[in-house]
Amino acid sequence: MSKSPNPLLASPEVIKKHYEALGYVCSDAIATAVFLATQLQKPILIEGPPGVGKTELAKKTAQHLATQLIRLQCYEGLDEAKALYEWKYGKQLLYTQLLKDQLGDVLRGAKGLEASVERLHQFGDIFYSEEFLEARPLLQAMQQEQAPVLLIDEIDKSDQEFEAFLLEILSDYQVSIPEIGTVKARSRPIVMLTSNNTRELGDALKRRCLHLYIPFPGAELESRIVASQVPELSEVLRNSVVAFVEQLRTMALKKVPAVSETIDWARALVLLNVTELDRQWVEDTLNLLLKFQDDIELVQPEINQLLVDIKQTIPRSNG
Repeated sequence: MSKSPNPLLASPEVIKKHYEALGYVCSDAIATAVFLATQLQKPILIEGPPGVGKTELAKKTAQHLATQLIRLQCYEGLDEAKALYEWKYGKQLLYTQLLKDQLGDVLRGAKGLEASVERLHQFGDIFYSEEFLEARPLLQAMQQEQAPVLLIDEIDKSDQEFEAFLLEILSDYQVSIPEIGTVKARSRPIVMLTSNNTRELGDALKRRCLHLYIPFPGAELESRIVASQVPELSEVLRNSVVAFVEQLRTMALKKVPAVSETIDWARALVLLNVTELDRQWVEDTLNLLLKFQDDIELVQPEINQLLVDIKQTIPRSNG
């Protein structure tokens, strides 16, 4: 008997509307990708530059569905023990000591070596039961009764060996634990993998996933995002902020400002009671947008021209 469809995932339009109510303004492409991933029960690989809302998308999806978010942060050297499970060795050692102290009682009545070993085997099995199992994010996701959102964050930072291991998990949503047996997912998790494209991911992983690329938003969408996150900012100043950041992204910087940095800048301007961008305010707060001194020194001589340029573009964007 199939499950009834979730009304919260009824269509891309429903998803987009609810996400916006949660403060996540997304494009049609993002809403459509989430809809298809949940309906087809496929993982979704989300790529794009840092700071465009890839991780936040997973958080809002969990919030939207009122379910648990389980996050696996990837890094070089990540292995199965940290991602899937490991044994609680400290607890096993403690119980082993307790067993040693009670060894006489345990073996009382056992006749011969074979009977004694059989008696000890019974306790050995206890040490490798679920009581001594430390579930890591991948196994935690399979243990949930209500399907969680499993965020595998920055998969491009992990090794290719881990990526290959991950394929087995994502294929059948089950894992074999030698001492216990096969553990199957109680509810199939909604899986989102993010990548900042620091390395090329394998074709096998990409084939198993729907692909979503989140670029830097256009001026209109970014203005809506800033408005949702910093409603105190006036429309005039918000348009100036977005236009200025757009200009910076066209420059040859080591790191262009992300959407998250646009929001930080907007919040700072509110705290400083800024009503209009001028050279002094931009210079005093430029470090919120640019994280390298070389970038700051590159932009400083251009501030006056950038301010002139945004005054020319804002009237057109406001119609």
